[in-house]
Amino acid sequence: MSLAPTPQSTADDWTEHVFSAALGAIDILAIHLGDRLGWYRALADAGPLTAERLAERTDTHPRYAREWLEQQATSGFLQASAGDPMTFSLPPGAAESLTDERSLAYISPLARMLVGAATQMPALLDAYRTGRGVSWDQIGDDARWSQADMNRPWFEQMLAEAIAGVADVHDVLSRPGARIADVACGAGWSSIALADAYPQATVVGIDIDTPSIEAARANAAEAGVGDRVSFLTGDAAELDGEFDGVFIFEALHDMPRPVEVLQAIKAAVKPDGVCVVMDEGVGDSVTVGDDVERLMYGFSLFVCLPDGMSSQPSVGTGTVMRPSTLAHYARDAGFSDTSVLPIEDFSFFRFYRLHL
Repeated sequence: MSLAPTPQSTADDWTEHVFSAALGAIDILAIHLGDRLGWYRALADAGPLTAERLAERTDTHPRYAREWLEQQATSGFLQASAGDPMTFSLPPGAAESLTDERSLAYISPLARMLVGAATQMPALLDAYRTGRGVSWDQIGDDARWSQADMNRPWFEQMLAEAIAGVADVHDVLSRPGARIADVACGAGWSSIALADAYPQATVVGIDIDTPSIEAARANAAEAGVGDRVSFLTGDAAELDGEFDGVFIFEALHDMPRPVEVLQAIKAAVKPDGVCVVMDEGVGDSVTVGDDVERLMYGFSLFVCLPDGMSSQPSVGTGTVMRPSTLAHYARDAGFSDTSVLPIEDFSFFRFYRLHL
């Protein structure tokens, strides 16, 4: 856990702190280059490579490739061999975390998310001055697909086991002919995981973002569950029908009017059904120096809060939705209580059950 200098620290201490942060920002930008230009994947597939060979394999310019390779070696991401020309390789652990889209360690999308948000800095400055927002659609594909890619391995590999460990929830979803709703489903990986885990159920995913719904349909078809998973473009507050289970995965904090959405969910869940919200596993109050909280506030500053404010009126929740805030929204929507499900070590997330 890294801490900022204390109020008693000298100006030099603060300069060093900002300098270290700048080095981290440079690394994030460089990771984005390596990810989007295919350089990491080329090195993982065919390394060691010279700058010329890397450029040939990726249809990029060798002079830029050499500069990036040297920067990556200097920062410890790549291993460089002596010789003329130098060759560069990607260590196995780095290859997994930077290129393996099915690994729980996959981290490249984080850089994509931050860079995508940073490109909207003029719009963010305007939003901060005026109270307007910057929507997911404005931030664009880098943010949209990076969130989907970061969560995909966890849904595919961990969600079924996590839910199966909560007997009463598992039993409801295991009913023959159960209907499950996945509210704010994004690219559909959570919906697909639910369909895989509960083969007797049908799943309906709903999201306001049209590109995400189009991707979700394609993903479900490729996964072979298109006959049991359907996707609708629409506002989550318009959820219609009766469901045994309703889920919201890492999305309630983005919603401008979460109480309205929860009211629609409560009306749609059967009296003996279940409602589960997965959201950020933040603490009960501000914790100075906590790295998870620092990350969540980063998402909130540049992505989630501006997106939530882009549709008015908005409660402006932001990424750091404290347990007490979620409980307050649930009570206002008519739920009797909330509780934390015994699901641990699921990335940065906490699972809540909203009791009818």
